[in-house]
Amino acid sequence: MLRRRAARRQVERAREEMPEGRIGGRYLMREKVFAIGDDFYVQNEQGQNVYKIDGKAFRIRSTLKFEDMQGNEIYKLQERKVRIRDSMNIYRGDEVAAKVHNALITPVRDRFKIEVPGKPDLTTKGNILYHEYVVEREGTPIAIISRKWFRIRNTYGVEVADAEDALLVLAITVCIDMF
Repeated sequence: MLRRRAARRQVERAREEMPEGRIGGRYLMREKVFAIGDDFYVQNEQGQNVYKIDGKAFRIRSTLKFEDMQGNEIYKLQERKVRIRDSMNIYRGDEVAAKVHNALITPVRDRFKIEVPGKPDLTTKGNILYHEYVVEREGTPIAIISRKWFRIRNTYGVEVADAEDALLVLAITVCIDMF
């Protein structure tokens, strides 16, 4: 319980560092999206469907597709098993847009490292299990993940900074949710 409270405090501090003017959007995500087996729609804070996640693809080809509302594939997520730690690649076409690594096990907190080609690496801080964490680039929050905004069961909110690629951040949160 202490760990969960500490994670919530960390999320609140990050929210203070990311003022309202920098928020690019808030999105509603469902836990364990990949287990659904059907299409899932990501909604914005007004309840409108803004992105589609093709869950059928995961069962068939070990891939998860992220599409815009016109059905155009933007990102594709593929899992890779590595000896020491698992990782997942997020592709935009044939190019790797991000690589999500589960950090080596630490007794204090869950940690992930996200490599984005051409940009500084991202890291997570907080409690991944309870969906109360922050994604940071060089110590600056770029996304806040929290259950606090929504009271709908098995859902959590993702708040993304204005200058960030919201769909890439959402794909990263799905990768983390899959670990």
